[in-house]
Amino acid sequence: MSRDASHDATLNRNLLWNRAMKYLNLFLKRLIDLVGSGIGLIIISPFLIIIALLIKTTSPGPVFFFQERLGKNGRVFKIIKFRTMVVNAEKLGDGLSVKDDSDSRITKIGRFLRSTSLDELPQLFNVFKGEMSLVGPRPPVPYHPYKYEEYTEVQRKRFTMRPGITGLSQIRVRNSVGWDERIVIDNEYINSFNIILDIKVLFFTARKMVQRKNIYS
Repeated sequence: MSRDASHDATLNRNLLWNRAMKYLNLFLKRLIDLVGSGIGLIIISPFLIIIALLIKTTSPGPVFFFQERLGKNGRVFKIIKFRTMVVNAEKLGDGLSVKDDSDSRITKIGRFLRSTSLDELPQLFNVFKGEMSLVGPRPPVPYHPYKYEEYTEVQRKRFTMRPGITGLSQIRVRNSVGWDERIVIDNEYINSFNIILDIKVLFFTARKMVQRKNIYS
């Protein structure tokens, strides 16, 4: 076998190996999502009920907040969260922008839920349904800051995986930098993805839940 042929054979083997490892990691990721969200919902269900009762008894309106978001490959789905603001908050004050916890639209219990990220817990239902993952780029609304077709080809790479409840940009910068800067970190996650990285992100997310840094833009 010639040197060039041997080199090509090695490249092909490496390519097949990398592809196989990618599919294995994606399979493990979905398995962890399915088992983790299912068991998680069962374990924390009493806690979810308590939060729901607190929201219902302290603020008029529904317990949950549903909003359209961009998911994998730009597909639109409805994300579910605990409601932390008054009804129709998007149409009041600064609209989608929430600068700090002094925003009058945030409910009393909502401030606590936002500071601890507990308002994100109902997204376990989205994960179980396969619309989201435990770890991945956060899903934006379909019209802000860009529509799906307005993202560049490079930026659109962040949509090649399911969006996550938490992600690499969440543990690094949260909301302290602009959307375009977060996309760079999201793409770094896509390029570096493996199941060990997901586990690390989940670990650091748990630690950050008790910190009140970079919650708001």
